[in-house]
Amino acid sequence: MSQLLSDFGHELPTVPAPIQVPKAARLFRHAPRRGARRPGRGWAPATAPVSTWRMTSDQAPVLWPFISTPGLPPTGAQMGPDMLSGGAFHADPIGWVLDDAVPVTNPNIFSFGKPGRGKSATTKAFCLRMMDFGYRTLILGDPKDEYEALCRFLGVQPFVIGHGLATRINPLAFGPLMTGWEALSAEQAQGRAAIVFARWLTLVRGLVGSQRIGDLKVPFGPSDEVVVKAALQHLTGYSHGQSHLRETTIPALWHLLNTPSAQLVEQCRYADERHFLDGTRLLRDALGQLVDGALAGLFDDHTTIEVDWGAPIQSLSLSRLEPLGDEAVGIALTCLNSWGRGMREMAAPGDLRVVVRDESWKQLRLGTEAVKSFDADLRLSRRDGDIQFAIAHKPSDLLSAGDSGSQAVAIAKDLLHLADIKILHGQDLGVAQELESMLGLGALARDQVTRWAMQGKGRALWCVGDQLYKVQTVLTPVEKALTYTNENIASAA
Repeated sequence: MSQLLSDFGHELPTVPAPIQVPKAARLFRHAPRRGARRPGRGWAPATAPVSTWRMTSDQAPVLWPFISTPGLPPTGAQMGPDMLSGGAFHADPIGWVLDDAVPVTNPNIFSFGKPGRGKSATTKAFCLRMMDFGYRTLILGDPKDEYEALCRFLGVQPFVIGHGLATRINPLAFGPLMTGWEALSAEQAQGRAAIVFARWLTLVRGLVGSQRIGDLKVPFGPSDEVVVKAALQHLTGYSHGQSHLRETTIPALWHLLNTPSAQLVEQCRYADERHFLDGTRLLRDALGQLVDGALAGLFDDHTTIEVDWGAPIQSLSLSRLEPLGDEAVGIALTCLNSWGRGMREMAAPGDLRVVVRDESWKQLRLGTEAVKSFDADLRLSRRDGDIQFAIAHKPSDLLSAGDSGSQAVAIAKDLLHLADIKILHGQDLGVAQELESMLGLGALARDQVTRWAMQGKGRALWCVGDQLYKVQTVLTPVEKALTYTNENIASAA
């Protein structure tokens, strides 16, 4: 028919040939349940027992905690990769507090880790990178001069405290609270004075409580508090209604208690001067140790330094006090903390700081009152806009605040609840039990701290509320030079 029609000039329509589409390579190939029956293919004579579980996404992390946790907002300092999700990990403590989706109610940080596991490098990298977001850094006591290189890199000369040096810090300084005092109403002046005297009482309580009589700490009771408060009000002129208060010092307080005025004796409800001196003997002797003891000439005069609070970083070095022992360094840290708190009490809105407290365990070992002082600093972080960054070797360092079952230990344990962010660097297996008992880590998280984190510097488990992130801190070449802490070992070798 086609030939016939073609003879008369007609063509039948033809069916187009099918288009040959090449088959795409298969992504997955079927494998028998027992494996391919060929050498080296893992064939098994029996199938593996597999159980089926059905649960919600909220329930899954309970049984499999290291399934990647919810991602955090990409704000703040980028620290390195999150090894669970593969994404970048950003640290932004105050941003986390303001974000209801992140289980964090305060911006405080506790960093624990065995020496040499990268605690200092992570801390310095965090401080340096947060400066890009308007944060400044205050090192309230650098016992090992670890932050001097960072200060000089940023064009700041760190202050050095030690015998024979000109630097003096007055822990009884008014700080910014003295600004505009004359213009305050009576009610406003009373409120501001209450803040000042409360800070001073906390300091004196901690300093007196750090002294020992044999194996016992010097007590600081309600009567001592009344005496100290009344003496401070006399020295500043507050009890006389002066509009301009005078700054006082610890030696002036000690001298007044040794030679009390009749008005002070009467105000403290003592029968006479002899009764006053007998009742305050321990208090006066404890304060005398600060004036004539190992720290004489450091915290017993008016402040001699001018701190540039607009600088990106400020550091107070305590390395010259190391020969005096841990107790002397702890007392120095207590004085610096009180002074630093006073300098921050009237901080302008938006003046955000990272307050680094290195070797914080030395202060806690001074006893109950020193622990209470540290506790107060952590509780005020939300009000002041500060990120309190405390560094210690292991969680049980907090238990060295006193004897087992003592009030100091109970308060020190509660400090962990005042820091919703914990950075857990590598630890020996001997610390595994306290990681589980004190921090509530499960077996899988505990193994990550005692195994994975021990296999490289900068590895840490970041606990952000109840969420866990497995982070490897990555340093730039410049940061590596600034965070290197083995100069002494390398030069000796």
